[in-house]
Amino acid sequence: MATVAESERTLYPYVTGSSVVALKYKDGILMAADMGGSYGSTLRYKSIERLKPVGKHTLLGASGEISDFQEILRYLDELILYDNMWDDGNSLGPKEVHSYLTRVMYNRRNKFNPLWNSLVLGGVKNGQKYLGMVNMIGINFEDNHVATGLGNHLARPILRDEWNENLTFEEGVKLLEKCMRVLLYRDRSAVNKIQISKITEEDCTVFPPFSLKTYWDFSAFKNPTAGAPGSW
Repeated sequence: MATVAESERTLYPYVTGSSVVALKYKDGILMAADMGGSYGSTLRYKSIERLKPVGKHTLLGASGEISDFQEILRYLDELILYDNMWDDGNSLGPKEVHSYLTRVMYNRRNKFNPLWNSLVLGGVKNGQKYLGMVNMIGINFEDNHVATGLGNHLARPILRDEWNENLTFEEGVKLLEKCMRVLLYRDRSAVNKIQISKITEEDCTVFPPFSLKTYWDFSAFKNPTAGAPGSW
């Protein structure tokens, strides 16, 4: 007699992306992420794009499980398609998309089958800049700068010290590069292949990837266990 298969859940993320960092600047929103995909502790993929435009006014970044991020993008494709079918001259803004994602994440959490991601969402509509995030259990907030993963611990302190609402595009990029450099030094899952994207009232641009200039000759990097108990 055939047995009914048990329902399965994502018990552990397999291929994951690391931190996403985003901030408001004078003309819109800037977002940065590297392109690494880790299979457990192995840096398996090095060209995964984790920054995606959504509709006309929104930019999305994701850390966490890559396949779950792809599922979220399918949800958003359906949402934007349905919105466009009305053909009423209006389109969903970043606040509406963020609200939708908070409901999706919380709904999946209540089914004990979460989408294993932390999402950063920003955009500009009618001159209003919007930046928020939501995690895998639906906790969400909006702020002038946000980060996921280790960026919450390493990038946010830098942003609190150096961010201001009148940052130019060049100053914003420089600040994001500083945050991503610190994460590259300290996060084993980070890779030196960075993408930065911007969204303004006029358009959304995802720039080609590039590498950061780094310096590895600090004494703590040369001999990281010096003085540690039990080290050689």
